[in-house]
Amino acid sequence: MAKPANHDPSEWVDRYGGYLFRYAMLRMRDRSTAEDLVQETFLAALKGRGSFSGNSSESTWLVGILKHKIIDHFRHQAREVPLGENDLREHPDPSSFDGSGHWTSGPADWGGNPADLYREKKFLDQFTKCLSGLSPNHANAFTLREIEGADTGEICKVLNVTETNLWVILHRARMHLRRCLETNWFERSAKKGS
Repeated sequence: MAKPANHDPSEWVDRYGGYLFRYAMLRMRDRSTAEDLVQETFLAALKGRGSFSGNSSESTWLVGILKHKIIDHFRHQAREVPLGENDLREHPDPSSFDGSGHWTSGPADWGGNPADLYREKKFLDQFTKCLSGLSPNHANAFTLREIEGADTGEICKVLNVTETNLWVILHRARMHLRRCLETNWFERSAKKGS
């Protein structure tokens, strides 16, 4: 099979820049970091364009490079900011559970299709704000697991935590995000609909 001709790298920013930036922004929660990682992605792609096999689309290849840049960033960040007990801003609200660990009142019914909601720009903006309210290690663990789909072993290696610690981190991250979204999105949406 003949190797397909690559697009001109001078067109990459126009063709893929916006998409790659949105992809990075959702995961990084910081405009400057997202911009830097997209630039690093283009530089790495330019250096390695001879190794592009054409087995996937050019955009898929660029996203793959960006994913590696994001994971490298998380790995570097985890080394700089070690997870300590005092770093846990997201303590579970004890009133959410009864004495046997069951919910006192379950999560609110968010209604609708989560996939449709995820495509709404206003929801994504609020979700990003909620994710930014987490400590860096909590946000990174959630992003790697729920957005990137990374497996437990990989996340533990990237963040330098044990499996048990990872489960606690993910639980706390999910609890925080749930409370934040229920307060700042679903309650507001319900009030607007009333």
